[in-house]
Amino acid sequence: MAKKSMIAKNEQRKVIVARYAAKRLELKKALVDPAGTDESREAARVGLQKLPRNASPVRVRGRDSIDGRPRGYLSQFGVSRVRFRDMAHRGELPGITKSSW
Repeated sequence: MAKKSMIAKNEQRKVIVARYAAKRLELKKALVDPAGTDESREAARVGLQKLPRNASPVRVRGRDSIDGRPRGYLSQFGVSRVRFRDMAHRGELPGITKSSW
């Protein structure tokens, strides 16, 4: 189980990313706009740099939804590999069967 503080910090990052998503998208579009001037591109670059660090979606860590495990996270299912295996063995994941050959 991950530390509660790390899970809480990651949740806070998700909130910050959602808050600044529209502004980031606008600045990114201005940065690559072919019709824009050099000054507008420079202003967009500076604007992106002034945003909070945690406004970047890359900083959000994928974590197991049950216990917060950060490693071995399977985003398709929202759980870690360890939890996925246990749930599959118990039959809690529909359509997932243990492979054997």
